[in-house]
Amino acid sequence: MPAFNKLRDAFISATTISPKYRGPWTLLKKEMLRFWRVGFQTVAAPVITALLYLLIFSHVLEGRVQVYQDVLYTVFLIPGLIMMSVLQNAFANSSSSLIQSKVMGNLIFVLLTPLTHLQFFCAFLCAAIIRGLVVGLCIYLVAVCFVDLPISQPWMIVAFALLGSALLGTFGIIAGIWADRFDQMAVFQNFIIMPLSFLSGVFYSIHSLPPFWQSVSHLNPFFYMIDGFRYGFFGQADISPWISLCIVTTAFLVLAWSTLKMLKSGYKLRA
Repeated sequence: MPAFNKLRDAFISATTISPKYRGPWTLLKKEMLRFWRVGFQTVAAPVITALLYLLIFSHVLEGRVQVYQDVLYTVFLIPGLIMMSVLQNAFANSSSSLIQSKVMGNLIFVLLTPLTHLQFFCAFLCAAIIRGLVVGLCIYLVAVCFVDLPISQPWMIVAFALLGSALLGTFGIIAGIWADRFDQMAVFQNFIIMPLSFLSGVFYSIHSLPPFWQSVSHLNPFFYMIDGFRYGFFGQADISPWISLCIVTTAFLVLAWSTLKMLKSGYKLRA
């Protein structure tokens, strides 16, 4: 019994959250439970959507399109679909949480807590990253049951998945702060996120485009995230993965700084 009591006390002390971090941890847990309680909508639905894209495009274009040598089009398509789903769901998590709280009027209860703007930001951001990664991992696990997907640079896959979901999670916080109604939030989803996702090289290589549209594609930040993520699987990319990594990192830092400034000032959050 004494040995059991010592083991129990050690476990409790190791899993007890320090009072300093109890607030942000509670907010993070609340955000994770928010999307996990409706997992069929927030996780299963995006996975099914991505698999439908895979089935349709692979059936139509398999054997007609080959982007990389010795890489089937279906195999080429999977990393792009994974990353697109990661980005869209990271954005959706933070943006939907904030707009729902603002519309329902319960955001005030979060703002009244003794959380700093940095802790508020980190909790929402981590929840967005987790949801994006969970959706991406589920798509990967289902896809590899049917297709042999190589992995060339695993650390590149992890780096771009984390940075990409962090970037879109941060953008989702900005959108959630700015929007006051669901139709305003729909502007971000329908006119920014969706077009940039579909025009980022998910379904094609930009080298297949005319020179003018190749130049336009380089203005799309989603292109760098998807191209760098795809490099981690095949060791091939449309541009240097280091350039993509620098651009994505810089974009994240700029958006994070802007978001922290908005939270600190209380823009559209404080009456």
